[in-house]
Amino acid sequence: MATMKFLCDTKRCIECNGCVTACKNENDSALEWGIQRRRVVTINDGVKGEASISVACMHCSDAPCMAVCPANCFYKTEDGIVLHDKDTCIGCGYCLYACPFGAPQFPKSGAFGARGKMDKCTFCAGGPEENFSEAERQKYGANRIAEGKLPMCAELCATKSLLAGDAEVVSAIFRERVAYRGSNKNVWG
Repeated sequence: MATMKFLCDTKRCIECNGCVTACKNENDSALEWGIQRRRVVTINDGVKGEASISVACMHCSDAPCMAVCPANCFYKTEDGIVLHDKDTCIGCGYCLYACPFGAPQFPKSGAFGARGKMDKCTFCAGGPEENFSEAERQKYGANRIAEGKLPMCAELCATKSLLAGDAEVVSAIFRERVAYRGSNKNVWG
């Protein structure tokens, strides 16, 4: 079974935010106000060495969010996608602080009080409800993985900087790009 991963090629990302828009459009019914599952971060903005990267849940092999959750609402699919159960989530926020990518987010419904149920990127793999059910769509958004498709953010990336899919295939594509560029430093250079 494949292990699904994201990889953003910073040499190709042009900060167009097409991936952000694609994610919002595909999962609109599941997103509460203030939730943004994917975002583009620019480092060294406006100076030499500027780089943009599309960031979301990286579906870690040893996910820190899973390790700290007292409600055990996180689970991993057979293909390595880290998902969560909103019905089990208690809104404690431990996952928010444990994640180095800032993937877990809470709705911005008020300045104080309860956080509500956590939300994060699902790799367009839905949730624990029955595939293609209205309950799954309303709580978690699209289930493109069950349809045999890749996440919408990667599908609509105009420059193909955002790669998604089997980790071995994604790595091979990126290694080929780096070799083609003639980088003699490292793959992140």
